[in-house]
Amino acid sequence: MSRGIVISLCDLTGNFVEPWVSAGYDAILVDPQHGEDSIETLANGATITRLAATVTEAFAALGGVIRSGNVAFVAGWPPCTDMAVSGSRWFASKRAADPQFWSKAAIVAEQCRTLGELSGAPYFVENPVSVLSSIFGKPQHKFSPHDFTWLEQGDNYTKKTCLWTGGGFVMPTRNSASPLGPPDDRIHKAPPGPERMNFRSATPMGFARAVFAANTRAEVAA
Repeated sequence: MSRGIVISLCDLTGNFVEPWVSAGYDAILVDPQHGEDSIETLANGATITRLAATVTEAFAALGGVIRSGNVAFVAGWPPCTDMAVSGSRWFASKRAADPQFWSKAAIVAEQCRTLGELSGAPYFVENPVSVLSSIFGKPQHKFSPHDFTWLEQGDNYTKKTCLWTGGGFVMPTRNSASPLGPPDDRIHKAPPGPERMNFRSATPMGFARAVFAANTRAEVAA
């Protein structure tokens, strides 16, 4: 029997939900890059539903899930391509091509936040340092992947990340593994190419495990 449902929006990799489904929660991943809708049943009976849809297109299905009262957590990962300050040098050309490019990006972030609020469950909306701060206000929390290397040593890299949270979200305690040496900057050095955006936006597993533990009071192995 499912322990609850985790919704992860704009999520291709499914990294974030791995600790949850391993513990018996069901998960719903929403991202048009999934290609087609699918349902995967794991050995423990938990299911991962992948919806090949935008958040808007998934509203009807997600509304039913939220009304069930079984949502345990909502994570929102709205695309940062048009909002991250690291790409500010291209803002002018993007604005010339589409004066509404910021508004369109912010709408997706607001959809994530709204679904989190409606769920009544703990939630966050994630983005790097971006113009979202001028829309949502100051983020409640910030972290970098290397803050949670005690749970995943492969995450010893920097990427300043902001979280706007609600629903009783508990921010996990930071604890870097030692000795690993200084974190690298692989995100900033990612080579150009079709997978660059997905590589840069993949959820660090240490953070995923830490959030699961903090918001379920579960113990996770280092």
